[in-house]
Amino acid sequence: MSDPDPQTQRVAGFRSARMHGPLVVVAAALAVALAGCAPRATRVEVPGQPLKIASWNLEHLAEADGLGCRPRSEADYASLRHYAEQLGADVIAFEEVENAAAAARVFPPHQYRIVMSQRPASGRHGFCGRDATAGPTIRDQKVGFAIRNGIDFTRNADLSALAIGDPDLRWGVDITLKSGAPLRLLAVHLKSGCSAGDDREPCPILFEQVPVLQKWISERHAEGVPFAILGDWNRRLALADDVVWKRLNEGVPLLDAAEGKAATCVQRYPDFIDHIVLDPAAAARRVPGSFAEFTYGVAEDQHPSDHCPVSIRIE
Repeated sequence: MSDPDPQTQRVAGFRSARMHGPLVVVAAALAVALAGCAPRATRVEVPGQPLKIASWNLEHLAEADGLGCRPRSEADYASLRHYAEQLGADVIAFEEVENAAAAARVFPPHQYRIVMSQRPASGRHGFCGRDATAGPTIRDQKVGFAIRNGIDFTRNADLSALAIGDPDLRWGVDITLKSGAPLRLLAVHLKSGCSAGDDREPCPILFEQVPVLQKWISERHAEGVPFAILGDWNRRLALADDVVWKRLNEGVPLLDAAEGKAATCVQRYPDFIDHIVLDPAAAARRVPGSFAEFTYGVAEDQHPSDHCPVSIRIE
């Protein structure tokens, strides 16, 4: 068969364009529409762009509706997801979460990867509230991280020694961020009931956890990798002459990222117990003035948790 002449080719091309042109336009429009609907799943790494690191106690976050010491509905979980979007953190250390499925209801898989404490269930499922004899029962309370998709990290062994042999005490969760300059993060939730002083019944237990943290700090300092310890410390570290803060600073000078700012989440509690503590190398990488407390923008009785997230930006 002979090749068509140039005129035949031009006519055929024109007819093809007229036939397929509308389809191309429709396909392009559909692609744009689908792109607009797709979730923003991955953080695009931009050299020099700071990471926003946060800590958030989610107050008895259970996997299923209606369970735990703060029973929630789907609307409540949706509200928490909304606040997580507003917080906009790249890495969140969270506390009081039953399991990975519970965490995923706030930090969905298309946006975050979940790393949970591997502490076995303690078997403690008593009634919520002091001296309660009925009502909802306690669920597991674990520590973990939500890490935005696209951020490279490795998981280190959990700091199980923080439990000091008590199955009811929480382990630390330890990760190393590898995007850009390495940064090691330890999420903690220390013993409650000893927020100040040393004469309350739980204080000896909290004080036993301090040497565990001192050892971890000393080992990280020896490695030379910048680090931060963040979470619910259950301790007002910024109080003058606080014994826990003094002991933690014996080997390595640390910085509390709040730098003396007052807490405003709950009016009757002006002192932070949620802290982001940095070693000198990590402190040198913080964005000045970036520490923030996220207070939800609603009245206290409408807060979705009894804690407000705190955050900082790290270069």
